[in-house]
Amino acid sequence: MVRYLEAGESHGKGLVAIIEGLPAGIPVDIDAINWQLARRQGGHGRGGRMKIEKDQVEIITGVRDGKTIGSPVTLMIHNKDWANWEQIMSSEPGAAIDQKTVTLPRPGHADLTGGIKYNHQDLRNILERASARETAIRVAVGALAQNVLKQFGVELWSHVVSIGSVQAQPDYANLNDALYDTPVYCTDSDAEKAMIAEIDTAKEHGDTLGGVVEVVVHGLPLGIGTYVHYDRKLDGKLAQAVMSIQAFKGVEIGMGFEAARVPGSQAHDEIFYEAGRGFYHKTNRCGGLEGSMTNGEPVIVRGAMKPIPTLYQPLHSADFLTHAEGLASVERSDACAVPAAAIVMQNAVAWTILESFLEKFGGDNLDEVKRNYNSYLDYVKAVMQ
Repeated sequence: MVRYLEAGESHGKGLVAIIEGLPAGIPVDIDAINWQLARRQGGHGRGGRMKIEKDQVEIITGVRDGKTIGSPVTLMIHNKDWANWEQIMSSEPGAAIDQKTVTLPRPGHADLTGGIKYNHQDLRNILERASARETAIRVAVGALAQNVLKQFGVELWSHVVSIGSVQAQPDYANLNDALYDTPVYCTDSDAEKAMIAEIDTAKEHGDTLGGVVEVVVHGLPLGIGTYVHYDRKLDGKLAQAVMSIQAFKGVEIGMGFEAARVPGSQAHDEIFYEAGRGFYHKTNRCGGLEGSMTNGEPVIVRGAMKPIPTLYQPLHSADFLTHAEGLASVERSDACAVPAAAIVMQNAVAWTILESFLEKFGGDNLDEVKRNYNSYLDYVKAVMQ
């Protein structure tokens, strides 16, 4: 079993993840991890924090000479802003808490409920961990998962489907690295212009925008996941992974909610057979998952992100301690982080795919996993003919 634990606060020393269960012998491309981190910091509409940080991962344990050695892998991303917060966020008694105390909770954030649940008087103790800054280390973990999956020809792409009221017409032929040099990671150039204009308008009004992002996974064989156990169903695991990302409020696979609005004849993927090719589908309405298992088609997952709850024209709130009316606290914020969310979701999906992949083909080293994988492909090919 592969798993990880991550920790860190938005303005603390840094973010850390410990990953357990990776096979030995996996080549680790640190540049590819840092590339994903840079893409997470990009996109039109990002705020001031992105001008401070330039995220780079440090590998502390579990990798030698560029390859995993089978022991836990520890990743760390240092927060450059720590220099400005060292006294305020110090773990030692006597931290300068009064300098940045937060008592006006933001609507839509974890501030109020978290303060009550964990019995904190200073809501900074909530927002420091609930912050989307945490997604940086999750991207690093997912990028490492993509390192593994690439050894088996599995690739993931993410793109923006909508921002605010602007809906794109996806062009799947343009899912490539060049996409991430564009302002909003959208394959529709006409929609891109409208998205940028809508983001700029929201920013002028101190408002924020959400949107929908999509992840496409190519190269997975059929049979990843299971219908047998509820907690190992791949569609359920993917839904949990997406919904665990800050500000995500919805998830779809394949047609998603649209499948509920059409008859069955328009919702399912008919099965065909061709000698030499085997069984195949002409459509992919199910998004590559049938019965909670991959069916050999691309896996397609969408996530809906709400607007960020930190507004520069803050919403009405009430003081956590005095109950006096006021306006919600303002931290550095983005007018729109939907393009960044696409990268976060891509890597969250990558980790989840890797979990189920290694559950099926796992071994103690890369060669063993490859033998298991190739043996299974031979079996599937024989059955398909």
